[in-house]
Amino acid sequence: MKVLVIGEGGREHALVHALSQSPSVTEVHAIPGSDGMSREAICHALDWRHFDPLLSFCLKTEIDYVFIGPESPLVDGLADRLRDRGILVVGPSKESAQLEGSKIFAKKFMQESGVPTAHFQIVSSVDQTMMAAGEFTPPYVLKADGLAGGKGVFICDTLPELKSAARELFEEKILGEAGLSALLEQFTPGWELSFLILTNGREWSALPIAQDHKRLMEDDKGPNTGGMGTVAPLTISSALRTQIESQVLQPTVDLLAKKNMLYRGVLFIGLMIGKEGPSVLEFNCRFGDPETQTILPLVDGDLGLIFKNLAQGKVTSLGQKNLFASCVVLAAPGYPMKPEKNLPIEGEIHASSEFSYFLHAGTKKDSQDHWLTRGGRVLNAIGLGSSLKESLQNAYSQAGKVRWMGLQKRMDIGVHFKKSSAH
Repeated sequence: MKVLVIGEGGREHALVHALSQSPSVTEVHAIPGSDGMSREAICHALDWRHFDPLLSFCLKTEIDYVFIGPESPLVDGLADRLRDRGILVVGPSKESAQLEGSKIFAKKFMQESGVPTAHFQIVSSVDQTMMAAGEFTPPYVLKADGLAGGKGVFICDTLPELKSAARELFEEKILGEAGLSALLEQFTPGWELSFLILTNGREWSALPIAQDHKRLMEDDKGPNTGGMGTVAPLTISSALRTQIESQVLQPTVDLLAKKNMLYRGVLFIGLMIGKEGPSVLEFNCRFGDPETQTILPLVDGDLGLIFKNLAQGKVTSLGQKNLFASCVVLAAPGYPMKPEKNLPIEGEIHASSEFSYFLHAGTKKDSQDHWLTRGGRVLNAIGLGSSLKESLQNAYSQAGKVRWMGLQKRMDIGVHFKKSSAH
């Protein structure tokens, strides 16, 4: 089979890496891809926003199916346009992608499906936000309605902090149209997990559970980021798993079916596990980044066929390898708000083994074939092992093979993993 992956980040490199090892896949293509992917995929300097050249490429190259990695093309309706022209796609429809494209749409969907989620109010001005704050207890959570690249959530300990965040959204418009409306949400204490499923909108199959580390610095301090590292699989009690499946997963998929929403892809459910059980923080309509980097190596089966079946509307029962995976994100100085770019990367960027390797999130080559930083999250250091400890050792050993000025990484990825696993 010939497969096309849309995207250029760490998640897409993880997909390319996994598909390149699939027995059923003969060619992996990427649009636009990246210099870091070019060893495992044929990259094409096309833009998914220009539909006619993209469609022409798919037809001429005889692509068997397209896997859309990032949220933006899904929210924009690329999956619909490709399907309308007879191309198989892994990715939900534009309507279904609103589960991620609009926090307000998602909250109303959660209410209708009856899944547990935090109390909220819709706000669109500083005054509305401060008036509504009386219904909530600190810390206050303000979430921009639209896509914000992981930067649209503000957790404010005090009312002055909340007012400052509301001003940034509604008056300074730091997130543009994504922040024209927002959710003011009751903070939910507990610990987080990422539960991802493959679904056709009627049936679903669970992927290995991962745990992300969102804050920039150790001990979960500093600003929220797109994710500084993940570990998988997270083992939870059978009682908690049953609770998540019956109270969250099944009602969500049932409502997709009831509303006849076309969904052939990945549904990412961010959960907070508190004293009263699971509460849904967010839906994403695609694989997480960097969760994908630790989930895909654990799936036991031919991913090329699993994803083709999904593109055809069939859900495969998934097996799981007896393996652990860890991902340590290596970020640029200034990340997450103002990452520095074009910094020289030194060291062994091509170093890899069966149990450790790099996935490229934001790198590029210059005209002399020197590697430079190109984004906030630059490289993902992946470690596999028969235990969590071994996978973390391999990931951190891999991470130590490169360096650049001001490199940021957390040294406590996976430290709290066992505490969470005990629940």
